[in-house]
Amino acid sequence: MIENHPLTVTLIMTGASGAAYGLRLLEELVKADCQIYLLLSRPAHIVIKMETDLALPVRASDVELFFSEKYQATAGQIRVYEKEQWLAPIASGSGVADVTIVCPCTTGTLSSIAIGSSRNLLERAADVALKERKKLILVIRETPFSEIHLENMLKLTRMGAVIMPANPGFYFKPKSLDDIVDFMVARILDHVGIKSVLQTQWGNEI
Repeated sequence: MIENHPLTVTLIMTGASGAAYGLRLLEELVKADCQIYLLLSRPAHIVIKMETDLALPVRASDVELFFSEKYQATAGQIRVYEKEQWLAPIASGSGVADVTIVCPCTTGTLSSIAIGSSRNLLERAADVALKERKKLILVIRETPFSEIHLENMLKLTRMGAVIMPANPGFYFKPKSLDDIVDFMVARILDHVGIKSVLQTQWGNEI
């Protein structure tokens, strides 16, 4: 992080199961004083409603207010954009975020990023991260993987993306679902370069 310049993070949530991962990550990014650009697909709205007690508003401006109040973000810390909002800064290499994370990431989104389709702002933001050689983290939530999925992951890995399937560990004896979610979110934060207290470092306590 540059002095007096907050880490900028684009967080993209798609319709894969595992909404809790993205929501917990959003909360931790707010706590870390990051500038967050949030994008949610329409299926993401549906999955969040199915898997949590949250009922998100439809409009991006209302979602922005909802999460800003929920996670006590500072004014303007969370910016939410519509999928066709092409004038968003993250649609251009001149406004690309330091880190772009797709969490959770569907295999459909994985495929779109792998071929550079850029049909909407979600796909474009990831495409820009790749072309500008910025960190791109894809938290895939699917099982089993087909050969197509594996080929797309290999292709993106070779481009510099980090593939992080949502595979929490259990050696730390989780006592709740929140513990399992925190394990995965802590691993993501490690790759972003943000220190957290969500997980004990390996070797310190088993």
